[in-house]
Amino acid sequence: MYPIRIGSEFLKRGYRVYGLCIKGTRVAKGMQESGIETFEINSKKSLFSNQFLLLSRWLKERDVRIIHSHKSGDVLISALLDLLSKRYSFFTEHMGVTKPKKDIFHQWVYSHLYRVFSISNETYRRNLKALPVEANKINQLWLGTDVPLQSLLSTFDISEIKNELNIPEDSVVIGNVGRICAGKGQAELLEAFSKISTLFSNSHLLLVGGMNVSEGSENDFVASIKKRIKELNLNNRVHLAGFRTDAVRMLSVMDIVCLPNHNEAFGLTAIEAMAAKKAIVGANTGSLPEVLGNAALLCDPFDPNNISQKIEQYLTSSELIQTKSTLAYQRALELFSMDKHITNLETHYTEAYELTKFQSKQ
Repeated sequence: MYPIRIGSEFLKRGYRVYGLCIKGTRVAKGMQESGIETFEINSKKSLFSNQFLLLSRWLKERDVRIIHSHKSGDVLISALLDLLSKRYSFFTEHMGVTKPKKDIFHQWVYSHLYRVFSISNETYRRNLKALPVEANKINQLWLGTDVPLQSLLSTFDISEIKNELNIPEDSVVIGNVGRICAGKGQAELLEAFSKISTLFSNSHLLLVGGMNVSEGSENDFVASIKKRIKELNLNNRVHLAGFRTDAVRMLSVMDIVCLPNHNEAFGLTAIEAMAAKKAIVGANTGSLPEVLGNAALLCDPFDPNNISQKIEQYLTSSELIQTKSTLAYQRALELFSMDKHITNLETHYTEAYELTKFQSKQ
C-alpha cells in the first residue's frame, strides 16, 4: 500500500498522480479511493500482450515523465516503456536483494533506471553488491510515517478497544504488528511470552496481522502458531487480531511492542511504534538497529530467552518504559516523518523532471 500512501501525499501537494494496477485488487480499490487515476489491467500477462501500447499512449496523453516502480518485476515494464517514449524511472527496492542480478537480461532492464532507492543502510549494502547499477545511482532513502506533533493515542478509548479484543482492562499488553510468517519472529515471541506469562499474571500478547495467504501470511505457519498457543494453554492470554487497517488504534493498547524480525529490510512497524510513543523491543539483526537507534531494547530474535529478558526489563521498570518511549517518539519526529520522506522524494523527482524539460528543448 506504500505507493497509494505516497501518491495521496503528492496529490495533496498539487501534483498529478497516476497508477498502474491489476483490476479488482486491493491496490486498485485503494488507489481509486485515494483519488489516483488508474490504468487497470486484467493481469501482467495481458499487459505484455494487448495492453502495453494502450498503456504507453495513456501515459503520453497525460504527459507522464516520471515512473516509480515498487516491485522488481515492474522494472521491466518501465524499461519497455522507456523504449517507446523517454521517461525517468525510479525503483524503490523494499527488500534488499541477496542474489546477484548482474546477468545480461538484468543489466539491460536496470540500465533504464534513473535512480534506485534503498530503504535502509542494510538494503543499500545489499543492493550495491547485487544490482547491475552504478553506485552513484543508488540512494539510501528511509520510509516515513505520520508522526503527530502530539500523541493521538490519548484520543482512543483503550478500555473499549481491549473489550473488543477480549483483553482484560487491567492487563499489560505486549504486542506485535506484521505479517504472520516465520521471518517476522512471532514463533519466538510466543515462546518468550510463555515465560513472561508465568511471571506476570496480568500480561497478554496481541498479534496483529493477516491470517491467510491473501493477506500476506503463511498458512502453515499460522496453523503452527495456533497449535502452539493451544499446547502452551495460552488461548485466553494470546489474541490474534487478524489483518487490520487501524494499526495506530491497535498500537494504542500495547504497552510494549516487540519486533523480533529475523532480517528486516526496514521495519515500517518499528517507525509506526516509535511515532505512537511506545516502548519497543527490536531485533539486533537486519535494519532494525539502524532504524531504532538508542530508542529501544535490542534482542537476539532467535532466542526466546533473550526476548523474554528484554520484555521483563520493561515490565519491572516503568521509568525505563517512559525513557525509551520518549526517545522513540523524538526519533520518529526527527527522522521518519512522512512529510520529510515526501520532501526527499520530491527533490529527486524535480531533478529528473528538469532534465526532461531540458531534453525537450534540444
